[in-house]
Amino acid sequence: MVSIKTIAEECGVSIATVSKALNNHSDVGVATKQLVCETAKRLGYLPNAQARALKTNKTYNIGVLLNDKAKSGLTHCYFSAVLDGFRVEAEKKGYDITFICGQIGGSSMSYYEHCVYRCVDGILAACVDFYSNEVRELMDGDIPMVSIDFRNENGYSVSSDNAEGISAIVRYVYECGHRKIAYIYGDSSQVTTTRLNSYRDTIKELGIQLQPDYLKQGRHLDSEITEKLTGEMMNLLDPPTCIIVPDDLSAIGAMNAVKKVGKTIPDDISIVGYDGIQMTQLMNPSLTTFCQNTYEIGRTAADLLIKIIKKIEIPFSQHNIIVGGHLIKGNTVKHI
Repeated sequence: MVSIKTIAEECGVSIATVSKALNNHSDVGVATKQLVCETAKRLGYLPNAQARALKTNKTYNIGVLLNDKAKSGLTHCYFSAVLDGFRVEAEKKGYDITFICGQIGGSSMSYYEHCVYRCVDGILAACVDFYSNEVRELMDGDIPMVSIDFRNENGYSVSSDNAEGISAIVRYVYECGHRKIAYIYGDSSQVTTTRLNSYRDTIKELGIQLQPDYLKQGRHLDSEITEKLTGEMMNLLDPPTCIIVPDDLSAIGAMNAVKKVGKTIPDDISIVGYDGIQMTQLMNPSLTTFCQNTYEIGRTAADLLIKIIKKIEIPFSQHNIIVGGHLIKGNTVKHI
């Protein structure tokens, strides 16, 4: 196994110089640093993680908390795409990822205890119940943390622009001539509250009378409930001409409901999703939806968290970052 001593002998420098060069110390010349790093790479040198942790007081390990009531986690198209952007950026900066759970070797422990046990330098929290005691313990703890789609005034977050997303959808549907615009919204959460308020505000701004029957609570990623609620809306005495659903997977349920009663999209009713997952663009008709910039959300979260870990000063205006998206004009909205 290649050691620092081996590299020192190969380069003709001291062990201390090799150590400083590998850790990018400023008192080592550029040429020497380059020589040491190239030699280390050529010889296949791999630093010992435990030794590096003892020396730097950092493990270069980030804990990822990805667990919700629906147990969707990595199967959730949105959050798995966010995590991909996070992973790529973290790896670029030399960090590994550990998934945080409540079990270690059959023994139960809190999320915080697991993070301490794994010696993580920081935490990414996504797709979790931010109001649970365990997650609150993390948010109030001493480990740097960034949350996805949950704004914490005393912490750090990166969120999709949910208010703009729903507003963009309603305005586009309005421009297409629709005035009877219904909204099936998701589970109770900060994201849902933001989207619901944006729907109400935009409807009011456009001069449309809000119809209580056009608002129904469904569940994210639940096509069956969306199918049922879509059927109920179509059976109203004065049914909507367009229905916005919580996410793209839920849109599949809405489309099934329309087909079951022998109607077609968009001729008989228009459907709009949310997320912008690729699969829905391959369907016929392709789904009109709001595409969230998942990769950038993940990349930004990694960049922000690593800055916090490194104790880099961050302006207050950058504590809670919002990332925009864009509307995909598919073929599920009729111009009337």
